[in-house]
Amino acid sequence: MRKLWLLFAQTVTIALALYLVYAAVQRPFVAPPRVVAGGAVLAGADAAGSPVAAGPSYRAAAGRAMPAVVNILTTKAVRKRHPLSRDPFFKRFFEREEEDDQNSLGSGVIVSTQGYILTNYHVVEAADEIQVVLPDGRKAPAKLVGTDPETDLAVVRITLDNLPSVTLGQVEQAKVGDVVLAIGNPFGVGQTVTMGIISALGRNNLHINHFENFIQTDAAINFGNSGGALIDTQGNLLGINSAIYSQTGGSVGIGFAIPVSTARNVLEAIIKDGHVVRGWIGVESQEITPELADSFGLPRDSGAIIAGVVRNGPADKAGIRPGDILLSVDGKPVKDTNEMLNLIAQLTPGGQSTMRILRKSRESDLQLTVGKRPLAKK
Repeated sequence: MRKLWLLFAQTVTIALALYLVYAAVQRPFVAPPRVVAGGAVLAGADAAGSPVAAGPSYRAAAGRAMPAVVNILTTKAVRKRHPLSRDPFFKRFFEREEEDDQNSLGSGVIVSTQGYILTNYHVVEAADEIQVVLPDGRKAPAKLVGTDPETDLAVVRITLDNLPSVTLGQVEQAKVGDVVLAIGNPFGVGQTVTMGIISALGRNNLHINHFENFIQTDAAINFGNSGGALIDTQGNLLGINSAIYSQTGGSVGIGFAIPVSTARNVLEAIIKDGHVVRGWIGVESQEITPELADSFGLPRDSGAIIAGVVRNGPADKAGIRPGDILLSVDGKPVKDTNEMLNLIAQLTPGGQSTMRILRKSRESDLQLTVGKRPLAKK
């Protein structure tokens, strides 16, 4: 009996030991938290030592776009005026005035492996020299290919081998609430990525540019971010960061980016012609507000009132008169003056266009030959 009891006890002991070994093998290993100097607690790591991600990460999107976002340094020669140079007697001694360099910082986005870079016009405006610094440390002088002050866009080009480039996205598919990343070089501290969402689309009447169709975002955009990239969560370019609304000069979560659809058109036009060619009919317009519609007894509050007509311009020759309401351009409805400007700008100079107007409660169609929009003064 005693031998049987000993055999039973040994069997139970061996079975229990095997169970404990099995349970230990099956239990997942979790590294204990590490405490570093100052008492900060770091998250655990996996077996390979990589940090455990807590929530969604946009590292892949940032990694795709960051190599193509560059730092732009501009230099402008500024003449120093000696205080005595204004005096008639001493003026002849200061005929040759000293020159000094004035530097500014901005960002840009490489959109082609051939070295074409999109940036803001105000970044390179009046620059005597432009230098581009890539994230990998390479530097190169840049040549100004062309500018478009009316959209605050410019194209410069560098000549280097093995250049990265960003993928142009489909801004038409973007919606309010989508997550976006802003990449640039704020305050010259180095390349920085900030995150936010799309707050609004199609922002206009901000009186920033002549042609406005901004993406509004709450991703932080600061001084030096101008010309940088606004990308989606796949790393595709959605816009060129351009401006912020601020009463202090710092980011308050209201930033504006030029959509990539506009930037693409400007890029292609500048590469082809050196500037952007737009349609023009020679009119000045005014918004139709509900109050104005009631005051003049207008049957609608959409469209644009023709406030002035350039003498002998395309609209004048076609019979358009002040007081007419422009309803549509080639069948496309005109909602307001901003819509009118965009529709007319898309017309081909020298081509024929149909303008539908409302005059004294009567609609009619007028044919005109589209003119070429004069280049904006720089």
